Amino acid sequence: MSPDRPAAPALLWSERAWVGGRWRDAVLLEAGADGHWVNVQPDTAPPAPARRLGGPVLPSLVDAHSHAFQRAFAGMAECLPEQTGGSGDDFWSWRDRMYAVALRITPEQLRTVATQLYRELLAGGYTQVCEFHYLHHAPDGVPYPEPAAMSLALVEAAADAGIGLTLLPVLYERAGFAQPALRADQRRFRTGVADVLALARAARAVHRTAAGPGRAAAPLNAGVAIHSLRAARPDSMRALVAAADAADGPIHIHIAEQTAEVDECLAVTGARPIEWLSREMPLDARWQLVHATHSVPAEIEAVAARGAGVVLCPGTEGNLGDGLCDLPGWLGSGVPLTVGSDSQVTRAWPEELRWLEYGQRLVQRRRNVAAAAGQEPSSAARLFERMCRGGAAAAGFPHWGLQRGARADFVVLNLRSPALAGVPQRHHLDAAVFSAGDDLFAQTWVAGRLACGHEDTGEPLARAGAHEPASDSFHDAMHALWGR
Repeated sequence: MSPDRPAAPALLWSERAWVGGRWRDAVLLEAGADGHWVNVQPDTAPPAPARRLGGPVLPSLVDAHSHAFQRAFAGMAECLPEQTGGSGDDFWSWRDRMYAVALRITPEQLRTVATQLYRELLAGGYTQVCEFHYLHHAPDGVPYPEPAAMSLALVEAAADAGIGLTLLPVLYERAGFAQPALRADQRRFRTGVADVLALARAARAVHRTAAGPGRAAAPLNAGVAIHSLRAARPDSMRALVAAADAADGPIHIHIAEQTAEVDECLAVTGARPIEWLSREMPLDARWQLVHATHSVPAEIEAVAARGAGVVLCPGTEGNLGDGLCDLPGWLGSGVPLTVGSDSQVTRAWPEELRWLEYGQRLVQRRRNVAAAAGQEPSSAARLFERMCRGGAAAAGFPHWGLQRGARADFVVLNLRSPALAGVPQRHHLDAAVFSAGDDLFAQTWVAGRLACGHEDTGEPLARAGAHEPASDSFHDAMHALWGR
């Protein structure tokens, strides 16, 4: 939150809210001028000046892994690729096609596409997005006159949409474990340690939020990221982590997403990816392991012992055919978990949680795999609460959710949604995850401000970029990228 644009204190009241991992009644919610909760008090009659919220209140979730530019590619790789002769399709052939947009999108187009995406994420119940940002240079691979041009486009997009942003500039040096440099079609991604640190500093230096009607305050912070073990040299990783120790921000890395990556890592290093990372890097609570799809129990134990978190992206992992993570193993270990929209084929957290559970059901041929007998019998509740708790570290915050000191972010359920009609209150979260469509949320609030939705919470959500038509600028950007 920009210090020169404080929010007005907000006094809010809801008949029901998710506090401390369960539904509580008659909850008073007080946000201070800094956009953080100063009081969350259940079982409290509404004081006269409090604004009554028109539906049950849930904490919003952090979108812990996003590549915003890939919003322009969503739906564009659902046919067999020509380069395989129609013989098959996998992550690697998808990646080659994805580079088509990575090689042509401009800073102006990125801002437009990211603004559309971020509005959709707000509508999908997210209020903070961790942008794993590796698209830096001009299409010819030469840095822009302003080296942070693409980063600043994302900052502006977050301000346009009113969503919180954790910018994660990415270390990206080589095309594979045994490759000395990047491929030609990866030229826009090239960064060294100094570049990553400079981009993170540039983001942290943005102490403003754009002023003007219709532009909400967008809280901003930054961390750093390592693309993957295959894309960064060990010495560079160590240097980046050592330098990041001086800053207060998260460290994210793609890891063990593909079996080919696991096999190559074993061949080159003699260790599996998560095994190598746990052994060679100073993992702690700042670290977020993105995907972690292919793990063994010893690796899960090592991550848990070091306090690092894991970011799951079931929508993208399903779309790309990555495989299924060991969800019961990660849940049972106590490792902090979050979800991410990643390639943007899904842009709402209820769908991500639904597919986390459904993937396990299909493989194990039983129901409510994520639930814990005798403790957390609801799969939706257990998954939601774990993702809510894990979001703080992923975004670089000490707290998240409806608790004192956390940012005053939340969503209001739309009681007029058919998914909730007649559903007993104790099952509202279950219905939200396993039954709801795109009319689930009536409002989304960021830092004590209404960021998305109608003033009348009884109406369906006005999702700028979701229910509402996409902006003309988004249409123009997409036509320019792909042709009419």
